[in-house]
Amino acid sequence: MATKKKKATKKAAGTKAKTTTKKAATTKKAATKRKPNAAFMKPLTPSAQLAEVVGTSPLPRTQVVKKLWAYIKKHDLQDAKNRRNINADAKLKAVFGKGTVSMFEMTKLVSKHLRG
Repeated sequence: MATKKKKATKKAAGTKAKTTTKKAATTKKAATKRKPNAAFMKPLTPSAQLAEVVGTSPLPRTQVVKKLWAYIKKHDLQDAKNRRNINADAKLKAVFGKGTVSMFEMTKLVSKHLRG
């Protein structure tokens, strides 16, 4: 009867060891920092129409979108009922080519105004 108790304690100790190694493996993955894609970080020159909104200096694509959103929020251009739509003012209408654009379509239209 004494041998059965020893086996049970060994089994419990073995399962604890497995769970701690899994936790250690997940923390190693979280600690590794992702590198940004070089294509997103390449400075691009905006066209004259887009430069009126984001400035004339070359910027990475991510910063162009960030500045566009800052402009949209500053001038309250998001649609009140459907927040995914942007109601363009005179400057943005020159960039987008139409009055109302969805936020997903916006990046596609802005990419036409960026040159490498």
